[in-house]
Amino acid sequence: MEIVIVGSGGREYSIGLALQKECRIDGIYFYPGNGATHKLGKNLDFKTQKELIDFAISQHIGLVIIGPEAPLVDGLADVLRKNGIPVFGPSAKAARLEGSKAYMKEFTKRYDIPTAGFLQTQDYNEACTFIESLNLPIVIKADGLCAGKGVIIAQTYEEAKNVAKEMLDGKSFGDAGKTIVVEEFLEGFELSVFAMCDGKDFIVLPAAQDHKRLLEGDKGPNTGGMGAYAPTPLATEEIIEEIKSCIITPTLDGMARDGNPFSGTLFCGIMVVKGKPYLLEFNVRFGDPECEVLMPLFKEGLLDCFLACANGGLSEVRYRIDSGVCVGVVVASKDYPYKNSKKEKITLSQQTKQEAHISFAGVSKEGDDLVASGGRVLVCVGKGKNVKEATECAYSCVESVKFNGMQFRRDIAHQALES
Repeated sequence: MEIVIVGSGGREYSIGLALQKECRIDGIYFYPGNGATHKLGKNLDFKTQKELIDFAISQHIGLVIIGPEAPLVDGLADVLRKNGIPVFGPSAKAARLEGSKAYMKEFTKRYDIPTAGFLQTQDYNEACTFIESLNLPIVIKADGLCAGKGVIIAQTYEEAKNVAKEMLDGKSFGDAGKTIVVEEFLEGFELSVFAMCDGKDFIVLPAAQDHKRLLEGDKGPNTGGMGAYAPTPLATEEIIEEIKSCIITPTLDGMARDGNPFSGTLFCGIMVVKGKPYLLEFNVRFGDPECEVLMPLFKEGLLDCFLACANGGLSEVRYRIDSGVCVGVVVASKDYPYKNSKKEKITLSQQTKQEAHISFAGVSKEGDDLVASGGRVLVCVGKGKNVKEATECAYSCVESVKFNGMQFRRDIAHQALES
């Protein structure tokens, strides 16, 4: 069979790299892909989604995997399914779990899923009253998709009110902020938990930890993610079982009851407070850079899991997860995340560790050169028997990368190494 992977980042590259090993796959297409995905398959230079759909029909594509959230929220999966194309990814209605933070919070309230106390509103005065009832700091979220930038943690009441006003006035995030969610701040440690779902059944992948802050010691501005590792020893068996029973199961049951069965990847952003998991947010796709450290952990059955999520029957699938650990270190451009950086030629030397590889993201091809053209340029992934070994492997891979202005954190997986 031939498959199409929708997206252009490290997440999509990682999925393609993992599926490249499957003997049943005759060809991989990327729409649109990046400057390195052509090494794994063929990039599709379509201008419209209609061209993609026509291609999938004429080429008898066996599976489309949709990586980013925007096409899912826009209903690409629905259109493909109507045309008989198997799709890994939820419907537009199910994708509201990520597409609308207000919808997500009301859903958790309706189905008694543990989450932070909140108010969703379009009224500034109502927001101010609720803000004054909370302890500091206070979380303010724009309702719609904001490319990962729509969540502000305010340190003072004045800041919280100003943030709320700018969102509601449309100054911060346009229409995406016309409805806001104000919620209490939860103190604990975060986990990224991913469930592959077929609408009824699910499998939970090893829990990961993402590193959102730009600088070591979890300082500096939030980013799309500067690194990740999986599995994390902080996710005990008891915590995972509670996430399954109190968050994932009621979510799938609730979505089915509402007439919007969820298939694809359900990401649960978790805050563990005094041993109890609370849901911070849902995403409806693999995280980036978490995907880069999860895909290499599949020893067997990855394609079958993707197909079963698209077609049903996930409970019958046999798959195996490696007992080791993967660590991913993001290498970013000079001015990330503040502004676009000047394009720079990438030089790669021979890697010394066999269990290391690079997942390419913000790269383009200029002649024979690979060029850093995005904010997060690539992810160096290392695999090992434990966190220490995997971390050393990942950083040895970083040493093989050179381009002007490159930056990366040197303390990825520090929470696990310190525990």
